[in-house]
Amino acid sequence: MDQGLKSSVAAQASTDQMPLRQRVADYLSLEHNVTIASAAVFLIGFGEELWKKFLPKYLEALGATTPIIGLFGTAEHFFDACYQYPGGFVADRFGRRRAFLIFITVASLGYIVYLFSTSWPLLFVGLGLVMVWQSMASPAIFAVIGDSLPRERRAMGFTLQSILKRVPIVIAPIVGGTLIASMGLVDGMHVGLMITLAFAAVTLVLAFKIRVPTPQPHSTNMGGVWRSFDRVLKRLLISDIIIRTCEGMTGVLAILYVTNVHGVSVAAFGTLIAVQMITSILVYIPAGRIADRIGRKPFVVLTFFCFALFPVAIIVASNFAWLIVAYVIAGLREIGEPSRKAMIVDLARDNIRARSVGLYYLVRSLSITPAAAIGGLLWKIAPQVPFATAGLIGLIGTVVFIMTVEERYAS
Repeated sequence: MDQGLKSSVAAQASTDQMPLRQRVADYLSLEHNVTIASAAVFLIGFGEELWKKFLPKYLEALGATTPIIGLFGTAEHFFDACYQYPGGFVADRFGRRRAFLIFITVASLGYIVYLFSTSWPLLFVGLGLVMVWQSMASPAIFAVIGDSLPRERRAMGFTLQSILKRVPIVIAPIVGGTLIASMGLVDGMHVGLMITLAFAAVTLVLAFKIRVPTPQPHSTNMGGVWRSFDRVLKRLLISDIIIRTCEGMTGVLAILYVTNVHGVSVAAFGTLIAVQMITSILVYIPAGRIADRIGRKPFVVLTFFCFALFPVAIIVASNFAWLIVAYVIAGLREIGEPSRKAMIVDLARDNIRARSVGLYYLVRSLSITPAAAIGGLLWKIAPQVPFATAGLIGLIGTVVFIMTVEERYAS
């Protein structure tokens, strides 16, 4: 018998002899550090999703106009861009655990600012703090998965993280919408923010259990990190920028279109978000498992296509049933996200992994920073205009990815 075949048979036999709990953990890539990082994402995500989707309405209640709400989305992308590389630097320089502790603490200060804000400009200050977790922590999470799992299991590692990030979005917006419906917008937001602070405290305790060795110091500057990028990684980045411009143009406007144009209640909008997340969760595990075996490209292509289709589905929906279909499409946007993230980690150099991820997202986020503000201005022409424009941009991004990234580089 061929030696490789013998090894495969032996490995399968070894797996078959594992206890059920261990087999499940192995199947889902439930490595210790990956599990803790994913749990941190789950806990803080649950708290944030109680109010995050309703922030545009909160801004509106505090006196912000639609262009200001669009500017808020632009500010979010700006902070996302500026924080990514510093987040990667902190994770590489001080280690993954210390990075987590710093990011959670600073984000908690942002929740406090949101909680005590009495006018919309203060929310911009809070955003600058809250985004420390959402953006600076991202390279650290990527690095934990890359450090802890071999290449052939990373898509499943990102699948676990993605599921635990999105399970709260199934439940929390419904809870948050119910709080707002029963207590009023401002009081409901305040209760959600207090719950988030409690979850952040629990997450700080969990973060102490991360045990990833601090990388060896490496003096490469940002230019050196960029020069280390594989050309395929740069091609992925280009198509990703186009796709995220599509998303950014309408991301903060979706709730306004659904509630103000379609006349759907805030609570019902929470149900649509739940539909989106349930769809994502149902496809994550099979997609991640198959992608690790046959290649990542088909799943990324499908993801990009759904990004293009979603804004168009929003404006053509004629009733709530069709809005549900639109948000199923929104859920399918995530089918290739673990594959895309695994591609980034696979193509990054080990000793500057967090900084590579940070620079990737810095360039992406900085490139799409104007998108939300442009969407807000296009809304003034007609609410449908930014959504139709976003759909066209998304289709272009999908074609660019198909034509520039070969399958052999996405496996």
